[in-house]
Amino acid sequence: MAVAVVVGGSAGLGRAVVRELADAGWDVAVIAREIRRLAATVAEVQERGRRGLWVSTDVADGHGVEDAAPRIERELGPIDLWINGPIGAVHGEFLDVDPADFERVTDVTYHGLVNGTRAALSRMVPRNRGHVIQISSALAHRGLPLLSAYCAAKAASRIFTESVTTELLHHRSRIRISQIDMPALDTPFYSWSKSLMQWRARPVPIVFEPETAARVVMTVVRHPRRRTWVGEPTLAAIVGNRLSGRTLDRLAATFGYRAQKATGERDPMLPPNLNRPVPADVATRGAFGDKAVSMSPQVWAITHRRTLSAVGAAVAAAAVGAVALQGPVAPRRRR
Repeated sequence: MAVAVVVGGSAGLGRAVVRELADAGWDVAVIAREIRRLAATVAEVQERGRRGLWVSTDVADGHGVEDAAPRIERELGPIDLWINGPIGAVHGEFLDVDPADFERVTDVTYHGLVNGTRAALSRMVPRNRGHVIQISSALAHRGLPLLSAYCAAKAASRIFTESVTTELLHHRSRIRISQIDMPALDTPFYSWSKSLMQWRARPVPIVFEPETAARVVMTVVRHPRRRTWVGEPTLAAIVGNRLSGRTLDRLAATFGYRAQKATGERDPMLPPNLNRPVPADVATRGAFGDKAVSMSPQVWAITHRRTLSAVGAAVAAAAVGAVALQGPVAPRRRR
């Protein structure tokens, strides 16, 4: 039986991924902090007829994550897939963010991913098999105002993943590492992120449903690839930043504050979960479901890549056949 681990899998995108994995026949272990949400997530795995296991630990604690891995392998079996998705954030201008909070965001978002990768590879490398998926963000490539700690941690995670990938390639390892850069998602992230602003933060449009992003993750699980950019906003941010970073600097300075300001939201904010878990009854969705989309042309193309390849091959074959039926083209006479 295939065994997967989802770090940060008790809420938001992580929980949507856990459901998708169980539906696809995986046994799933979930690592997070809040015990009641962990138990509810594992119950959903078991309701789908798969084995589930939860481990409560702070992902910033390297020893805690490392200790979780052997327990998972004892109870479920060798780990085949490890998905890292921990995030923490503070919404506020850099000079207003307490240094301890900045470090905490880095510890959760960056060191949490590093700790998970170490625990996974320590078991996969001796077996020379396995797959690690890093859930990243468009903001790993393009910084936004009010999210300096989060953007920096995501950027560090991206470069770390590239470095580890090259080491595995050097050793001709059969282990796969994938990075998936996500757009804004409607998850509880914006309900319990610490905010220093006088207004409620919201995801930058276009906002996608977490279940849509989870289906992309499953596409990469089935067909591993090193990099996947999800959604038109992610594509625009990454490509635009490479072509003209100064232009995006100006756009972010002009519209970045306004784009993150929520108006008319009635759902109450939750306490910040940065330093301690929030025992809220949340699952995958956040407070912006009425603004979230379930599909886009770019996302459809990612999740139907084989269909597109088959269609492209058929079109190419038809074009070659049409040319062949025309026969050789007679050379034109010179006058």
